[in-house]
Amino acid sequence: MTWTGHYLDGRSADRRRATVRLTATGLEITTDGGATRRWPYAEIRQTQGSYTGEPVRLERGGEAAESLTIDDVSLLTALRQAAPRRRARFHDPRARRLRIPLTLAAGLAAIGLAAILYRWAIPAMAGVAAWFVPVAWEVRVGDAVFDRMARPESRCKDPERQRVIDTILARVVEKQGTGPYHLRVTVMDGREVNAFALPGGQIVLLRGLLDITDSPEMLAGVLAHEVQHVLRRHTTRAIIQHASTGLMVAAIAGDVSGLVAFALEGARVVGALGYSRRAEEEADAEGMRMLLEAGIDPSGFITFFENLGRQRESVELHGVWRYLSTHPSGGDRVETLRGLARGAASPPVRLMPNYDWKDVKRICSVA
Repeated sequence: MTWTGHYLDGRSADRRRATVRLTATGLEITTDGGATRRWPYAEIRQTQGSYTGEPVRLERGGEAAESLTIDDVSLLTALRQAAPRRRARFHDPRARRLRIPLTLAAGLAAIGLAAILYRWAIPAMAGVAAWFVPVAWEVRVGDAVFDRMARPESRCKDPERQRVIDTILARVVEKQGTGPYHLRVTVMDGREVNAFALPGGQIVLLRGLLDITDSPEMLAGVLAHEVQHVLRRHTTRAIIQHASTGLMVAAIAGDVSGLVAFALEGARVVGALGYSRRAEEEADAEGMRMLLEAGIDPSGFITFFENLGRQRESVELHGVWRYLSTHPSGGDRVETLRGLARGAASPPVRLMPNYDWKDVKRICSVA
């Protein structure tokens, strides 16, 4: 059997037409000029020709290797038969029919692996990594995000009414404490019904949420919930998970500059980061326990979520959907809170019974 192809000697660009024949010991290559070269099977390697439509390219030698190009893939089959001990060096043309299905299968496997990483592996690793990042890192990232999100002109700075909110926060954390965190609450002048906790202790309330509270107990419940997100590092975990493995490695390695850079770039999405159902349930349960230990009436916390559920479609509360998207509410959640509230060791007392709560809502009206 003979095949026709083209030969290059590796020292020049001269491409010569050649006839190729298989012998017992190797290839016999005869060029148009009549010169004959013999390549032992042991010295031949295939460098091209594994894909449909691709010519077969064989080489022999080192850097300035000789090469032979042939369009007919049957040469590969003949080589595998003529040199059975060297057949692994040569592609089996029959495998070309399997390449497309194998490629598709590999693609589907890659998609499946990515889905597994996204759904289970990355959240699990983020949960572990969150407990290893230092508090100083959380504070720096949280402050960077806060400076980007809460512009000075949007912050409500009425000292008297801010003192009322700080007093409620102090009462909420009085028994359990705040661990290594210094908690701060800032009210922003925004109509959306939302609140979120940043890494390191910053808690942001939007005016829209404050407007729909009817009592200090309602705000105390919201604050207790957000405090638990800080103490249990739910926000830190959500940010690490959002940034995937690159940020996770930086967090474990303590690369503060890279983490802050991400925080600044991603500040606009931090407020929309969602917590897992488990994190929400944990913040609810531990927040309720915090209220009960502080002797605060938990009914305000329950009523707050009941009101959101009933009024979420009203025109005035157009921002409720935003809060519910990041702090999911439902009948089961309210029932769980009620069950926890029944475990109070002593009758709770009202916060600031003689204070006109409507007054605190004017915190953003002071220039």
